[in-house]
Amino acid sequence: MKRINTGRLVIVGAGLAAQYAALHLAPRPVLMISPEPLGQGASSTWAQGGVAAAMHPADSAAAHARDTVQAGAGTVDAQVAHAVANEARMHILDLTELGTLFDRTPKGGYVMSREAAHSFARVVRVLGDQAGAEIMRALTVQVREAAHIQVLEGVMATRLEMANGAVCGVEVVQCTNGQSAPCLIRAAAVLLAGGGSGGLFALTTNPPRVRGQVIGMAARAGVVIADAEFVQFHPTAIDCGLDPAPLATEALRGEGATLVNRHGIRFMQEAHPDAELAPRDIVARAVFAQSQAGVAPALDTRTALGARLLHDFPAVAAACQQSGLNPLVIPIPVAAAAHYHMGGVATDVAGRTSLDGLWACGEVASTGLHGANRLASNGLLEALVYGRRAAVDMDAVLGPVPKKQAAVSLPELTTATAPRSDLVNRLRQTMTHGAGVIRTAQGLQDTLTEIAAIEADQPDCTALANMTATATLIATAALNRRESRGAHFRSDYPESDGATGARSFLTLTQARSAAPLETT
Repeated sequence: MKRINTGRLVIVGAGLAAQYAALHLAPRPVLMISPEPLGQGASSTWAQGGVAAAMHPADSAAAHARDTVQAGAGTVDAQVAHAVANEARMHILDLTELGTLFDRTPKGGYVMSREAAHSFARVVRVLGDQAGAEIMRALTVQVREAAHIQVLEGVMATRLEMANGAVCGVEVVQCTNGQSAPCLIRAAAVLLAGGGSGGLFALTTNPPRVRGQVIGMAARAGVVIADAEFVQFHPTAIDCGLDPAPLATEALRGEGATLVNRHGIRFMQEAHPDAELAPRDIVARAVFAQSQAGVAPALDTRTALGARLLHDFPAVAAACQQSGLNPLVIPIPVAAAAHYHMGGVATDVAGRTSLDGLWACGEVASTGLHGANRLASNGLLEALVYGRRAAVDMDAVLGPVPKKQAAVSLPELTTATAPRSDLVNRLRQTMTHGAGVIRTAQGLQDTLTEIAAIEADQPDCTALANMTATATLIATAALNRRESRGAHFRSDYPESDGATGARSFLTLTQARSAAPLETT
């Protein structure tokens, strides 16, 4: 295997958390690993709603934190929620300074939407439903111009290198055309910011390459994974046969759009007092139940928005047009799809993981903010808060900034075997059927058996092993949690064990040995 020694800090991923952290590390030399062209292929770019922040004078960070704790179904770390909510305004102002063109009122205030489980309209938007794309555009311009940042595009991390119990580098492959043989990059430290796990499920809103590989890579190195069982299913993915499924942002329901079935009957009013603006897990299960009953759930925007949808929500309008749907005439067909992983690499308040030399931020991390059911639009906020925190902590731990580092150049690498598409598809179907919206002990046990069989069918493929590692952790943690809480619903244990619950912490070794769940 080729080896490259560099004094640079390596960031795995190139989404919002990765880019924001890289900019805050200046002038420390940074090497960013980006599987796609910079600014593309990251879940951050696809985010429609916006960033949750108490920007209105009548709102408060305390109210934002209270909503976060309540939505999290008893497992949110309240101290984390208050600290993150208190920082939110600062990051909106920082993004504005960096060139993000947030929607503004004629008087210069920020235009905000109300989304599910928020007690106030506090989701700061960009061009209606273009928040993720526009924030990423602004950051990518800054990253491209930053002298301390080098970006390796078309490159994917597959393994962490360890020495004396600490992370000291990362193995990468070129992945633009197929997959190359690996190359090891030795680094000053590693920051994981490589996205979530939604693509492990057959129906997802995540970009095609986001399939739990970075969580799995860390787990295979021995890191502790927190809350793996809590996978959030978005209730209004557009059900049009595309993979991944386009998203009909929650802001549409904030504007008054309603959920109906093929008979034109609204079904959320009986499910929850907040109807369409109930917590996501409740709405997702209601939509899933309608789908299972064969009565075609759909989002009706005609009365609430009408033609305004076409210019106020251009991403939704474009997805409908691409799918041959006319939301001005008929409701938009929807389904519950894997959307956001609340679980991930366990971190402390500074983004440190259980392994020396390794930090994590963004969706790949689990900080205690989201609990069992992420509050809408807190995902981008968490990426900002912990991207900056990790950068500040890494800079302090690593000490003096080294002299200017030479650019890293990967050698010519021979072609290697990529994960077999039939096995990846089999894994995604397995996770959907056994570890999806509604779970049972038997279904989860069958899922774990099938995951092991899939892994055994291509045992020497590191990329597949990373996916199956994350799938194993999700299914094992779900099997161990013998209750229903937030996004984790067990039909054989339909009630919660009290108003508050314990977070779960699990290593891959424990998961594979069927060790009992650890709680704190």
